[in-house]
Amino acid sequence: MAKKLKDYIKYLSNINTESLSEEERVKVTADLLIKIGFFAHERLIHLLVTITFAVLTILSLILVFISGSIATYALVILFLVLLIPYIRHYYILENGVQKLYEEYDRLR
Repeated sequence: MAKKLKDYIKYLSNINTESLSEEERVKVTADLLIKIGFFAHERLIHLLVTITFAVLTILSLILVFISGSIATYALVILFLVLLIPYIRHYYILENGVQKLYEEYDRLR
Protein backbone atom coordinates (compact mmCIF):
# COMPACT_ATOMS: atom_id res chain seq x y z
CA MET A 1 0.00 0.00 0.00
CA ALA A 2 2.85 2.39 0.78
CA LYS A 3 4.33 1.84 -2.67
CA LYS A 4 0.96 2.52 -4.30
CA LEU A 5 0.64 5.73 -2.34
CA LYS A 6 4.14 6.90 -3.22
CA ASP A 7 3.63 6.07 -6.90
CA TYR A 8 0.33 7.95 -6.98
CA ILE A 9 1.85 11.01 -5.30
CA LYS A 10 4.68 10.93 -7.84
CA TYR A 11 2.12 10.71 -10.67
CA LEU A 12 0.20 13.69 -9.28
CA SER A 13 3.31 15.80 -8.79
CA ASN A 14 4.22 15.28 -12.45
CA ILE A 15 0.88 16.68 -13.65
CA ASN A 16 1.22 20.19 -15.00
CA THR A 17 -1.94 21.95 -13.84
CA GLU A 18 -1.42 24.79 -16.31
CA SER A 19 -1.72 22.50 -19.33
CA LEU A 20 -4.87 20.70 -18.16
CA SER A 21 -8.21 21.56 -19.71
CA GLU A 22 -11.12 22.14 -17.34
CA GLU A 23 -12.54 18.69 -18.19
CA GLU A 24 -9.21 16.98 -17.49
CA ARG A 25 -8.83 18.91 -14.24
CA VAL A 26 -12.29 17.79 -13.09
CA LYS A 27 -11.50 14.17 -14.00
CA VAL A 28 -8.14 14.18 -12.18
CA THR A 29 -9.69 15.90 -9.15
CA ALA A 30 -12.55 13.38 -8.98
CA ASP A 31 -10.09 10.49 -9.22
CA LEU A 32 -7.96 12.10 -6.52
CA LEU A 33 -10.94 12.42 -4.18
CA ILE A 34 -11.69 8.71 -4.58
CA LYS A 35 -8.05 7.80 -3.90
CA ILE A 36 -7.99 10.08 -0.85
CA GLY A 37 -10.99 8.18 0.49
CA PHE A 38 -9.29 4.82 -0.01
CA PHE A 39 -5.98 5.89 1.49
CA ALA A 40 -7.66 7.69 4.41
CA HIS A 41 -9.62 4.51 5.18
CA GLU A 42 -6.40 2.48 5.07
CA ARG A 43 -4.80 5.04 7.38
CA LEU A 44 -7.66 4.73 9.87
CA ILE A 45 -7.45 0.93 9.92
CA HIS A 46 -3.71 1.05 10.51
CA LEU A 47 -4.17 3.62 13.26
CA LEU A 48 -6.53 1.25 15.06
CA VAL A 49 -4.14 -1.68 14.63
CA THR A 50 -1.20 0.42 15.82
CA ILE A 51 -3.09 1.61 18.89
CA THR A 52 -4.14 -1.95 19.68
CA PHE A 53 -0.56 -3.22 19.49
CA ALA A 54 0.68 -0.29 21.59
CA VAL A 55 -1.88 -1.07 24.30
CA LEU A 56 -1.02 -4.77 24.19
CA THR A 57 2.68 -3.91 24.45
CA ILE A 58 2.08 -1.74 27.51
CA LEU A 59 -0.13 -4.37 29.13
CA SER A 60 2.44 -7.08 28.53
CA LEU A 61 5.13 -4.80 29.95
CA ILE A 62 3.04 -4.37 33.09
CA LEU A 63 2.66 -8.14 33.20
CA VAL A 64 6.46 -8.47 33.13
CA PHE A 65 6.70 -6.37 36.30
CA ILE A 66 3.96 -8.40 37.96
CA SER A 67 5.03 -11.93 37.03
CA GLY A 68 8.61 -11.61 35.80
CA SER A 69 8.47 -14.85 33.83
CA ILE A 70 10.45 -15.52 30.68
CA ALA A 71 7.24 -15.97 28.66
CA THR A 72 6.12 -12.42 29.40
CA TYR A 73 9.52 -11.07 28.33
CA ALA A 74 9.11 -12.94 25.07
CA LEU A 75 5.62 -11.49 24.69
CA VAL A 76 6.93 -7.93 25.13
CA ILE A 77 9.64 -8.54 22.55
CA LEU A 78 7.11 -10.03 20.14
CA PHE A 79 4.78 -7.06 20.48
CA LEU A 80 7.66 -4.60 20.04
CA VAL A 81 8.84 -6.41 16.92
CA LEU A 82 5.34 -6.04 15.48
CA LEU A 83 4.68 -2.53 16.79
CA ILE A 84 7.68 -0.84 15.21
CA PRO A 85 6.76 -1.74 11.59
CA TYR A 86 3.13 -0.77 12.27
CA ILE A 87 4.24 2.66 13.49
CA ARG A 88 6.46 3.09 10.44
CA HIS A 89 3.68 2.08 8.05
CA TYR A 90 1.17 4.36 9.74
CA TYR A 91 3.68 7.23 9.53
CA ILE A 92 4.04 6.67 5.77
CA LEU A 93 0.26 6.55 5.30
CA GLU A 94 -0.34 9.67 7.40
CA ASN A 95 2.26 11.73 5.55
CA GLY A 96 1.10 10.38 2.19
CA VAL A 97 -2.51 11.32 2.78
CA GLN A 98 -1.40 14.79 3.87
CA LYS A 99 0.49 15.11 0.57
CA LEU A 100 -2.65 14.02 -1.29
CA TYR A 101 -4.54 16.84 0.44
CA GLU A 102 -1.87 19.27 -0.75
CA GLU A 103 -2.13 17.94 -4.30
CA TYR A 104 -5.90 18.34 -4.15
CA ASP A 105 -5.48 21.98 -3.09
CA ARG A 106 -3.01 22.50 -5.93
CA LEU A 107 -5.48 21.08 -8.47
CA ARG A 108 -8.34 23.21 -7.18
